[in-house]
Amino acid sequence: MFFGQLGMALGAGESGHPYSAIGIARGLSQMTAYEVPFALAVISIVIQYDTLSLTEIVAAQQGGWQNWTLFTNWVATLAAMLAFLGMTGYSPFDIFLAPQEIPIGPPTEFHSSFLSLLQTNRALFGATKLILFMNLFFGGATGWIELMIKTLAIYMIAVIVGVAFPRFRVDQSIRFFFKYPTLIGIASIVYVQMVIAP
Repeated sequence: MFFGQLGMALGAGESGHPYSAIGIARGLSQMTAYEVPFALAVISIVIQYDTLSLTEIVAAQQGGWQNWTLFTNWVATLAAMLAFLGMTGYSPFDIFLAPQEIPIGPPTEFHSSFLSLLQTNRALFGATKLILFMNLFFGGATGWIELMIKTLAIYMIAVIVGVAFPRFRVDQSIRFFFKYPTLIGIASIVYVQMVIAP
C-alpha cells in the first residue's frame, strides 16, 4: 500500500509548489505511523491462521459469523480498525490535505487528465482497502449484496469518527498511532501466542 502514496508524493513534489513539501511530509509521516499497527495486526492474523494466503484466511473464517476474525481475534481487529481510520484520510486524520490550512492541494496542482487519474486512484485505493479489511476481519463475502453491506459498515465507522472528532495536528496524529494502536497491535500478537495458538 506504500507505493501508491509514494507515487502521489512524487507527483506533488514535481508540481513545484512551495506548499507541496508540507503536504508530502505530513502524509508520509502519518502513513508510516498507521502502517505499524496495521502490520502488527496482519502479523497476528498470519500467526493465527498459519498462512499468508488471503484465500486461505477467508476460507478459515467460513462456517458462521462466530468464525470471523472480528470475534476470534478482536484485539487484532481493533488495532487494524484504528489504523484504518488513518488510511482513509478522513477527519480527524486528514492532515495531509489540511483543507482548512492549505488552500491548495491536488485539485489545484493537477488538472485535466492528471487530476482525474489522481482522483480515480484515490477512489480505487479506498475501495481496495475496504475489501481487504472485509476479507481479513469480517469473513469475506459470498455475493455482491454481502460485499456491499460489509464494506459499507466498515466505511461508516470512518465516517462516524470523522464527524465526531475535529482534525488532529500532525504531532497528535503520529503520537496517537504510535501509542494506542501500536500497543494494541503488540497485544494482539501476544494474545494469539498465548490464547489462540496453544
